[in-house]
Amino acid sequence: MDINVYAVVTPFVLLLMLAEIAWCMYRKNGFYEFQDSIASLGTAIINQCVNVLVAFMWLPVLTWLYEHRLVDAPTGMLGAVVLFFGVDFLFYWFHRFGHRTNIGWAAHMPHHSTEELNYAVALRASVTQRFFSFFFYWPLCLLGFGPKEMAAMVAFHLVLQLIPHTRVVPKLPRFIESWMNTPSHHRVHHARNDAYLDKNYGGFLIIWDKLFGTFAPETEEASYGVTSPPNTWDPTFINFQVWKQVARDSWEAKSLFDKVRVWFMPTGWRPAGARVLPKTEWKRDGKEVKFQSTPLAGSKAYLVWQVALGFPAMLLVTRPDSPLDTVQKVVLSVLLWGAATAWSAMLESKRWALPFEALRCVAMGAFFAVVLAPWNTMAAVAGVALMSLNCFWLLVMGSRQPASSLSLGSQP
Repeated sequence: MDINVYAVVTPFVLLLMLAEIAWCMYRKNGFYEFQDSIASLGTAIINQCVNVLVAFMWLPVLTWLYEHRLVDAPTGMLGAVVLFFGVDFLFYWFHRFGHRTNIGWAAHMPHHSTEELNYAVALRASVTQRFFSFFFYWPLCLLGFGPKEMAAMVAFHLVLQLIPHTRVVPKLPRFIESWMNTPSHHRVHHARNDAYLDKNYGGFLIIWDKLFGTFAPETEEASYGVTSPPNTWDPTFINFQVWKQVARDSWEAKSLFDKVRVWFMPTGWRPAGARVLPKTEWKRDGKEVKFQSTPLAGSKAYLVWQVALGFPAMLLVTRPDSPLDTVQKVVLSVLLWGAATAWSAMLESKRWALPFEALRCVAMGAFFAVVLAPWNTMAAVAGVALMSLNCFWLLVMGSRQPASSLSLGSQP
């Protein structure tokens, strides 16, 4: 696709997030937790890389549908407005599907796995969800909207949904709350309180929830996250936790019917005889308990620096004017996934965290040396220099680790 809306708006989104962080630090309200934020931003980087691949996968299908469209859509401003509200209506059903079916929840759960709510959380999207979204948006091509315009509007619509992911903004005037998906409404959606479960699926408009019986107002303080928290920062585990569970249920189901229908049954449905799952609790003695871990000593500054480096590297994958070819983008995406994995391991003081991160930095330095040199020698030199600095920093950090700081896991 010629336009990647995410690549264009990424700097503005990051500025908005930094402004919220600054405000929260000034107010000392605790709305940002360091480990959760690093995990969210690491997941955001790999998610955006995967989205590029998904867009290319769907483009031929959407193009074929558009070529066989039933009608011609209106053009100009009217066409844009109709397309926007069409996307918003279909998003409601896609989002509802993501919460109400096992396969949908497998794709959507990573976004809800965090126990915070802020603009870093808004960026913490699943790496598999975008693929499923086009199963709902394709009718727009049959109605005469071009695949590139449709995909760009879907991206723009999702970017707008960044705005409600905040606890800083209180309830807005009743007139606005009556029709728009405001921060108040979206706090309800991200909550795991019994009264709030499976409510407020709307994207830009909240009227769909009111029409189809899924609306709930904000009446009590929210506890954010899922009722069976993953209790890790590892992006691979978080992204595939539910996929693994449902796949195992399908494999172990006794009947062929159950093997197939388990994927499409309501969320939480399991076939007869399914093994008992280990229970992770988010309440203890009636009180909320959030997952916590102990990061490697001295790692916080390093992790902030790595996230700052990660987003420009991500743009080499997502921007249409990137000098990388498809294979190179895939390789860099794998390296960035490795980076997010290493960062999560450092947050949990895993024994293999520092060696794995050092190996990742060496591999990425070699990638920059080989791939960027023919395009821009200075960019290649800068990339290699930065990765060399990372390796030196890791060496110093490792030499200063007390033996007790390295563990095999973390405790909630």
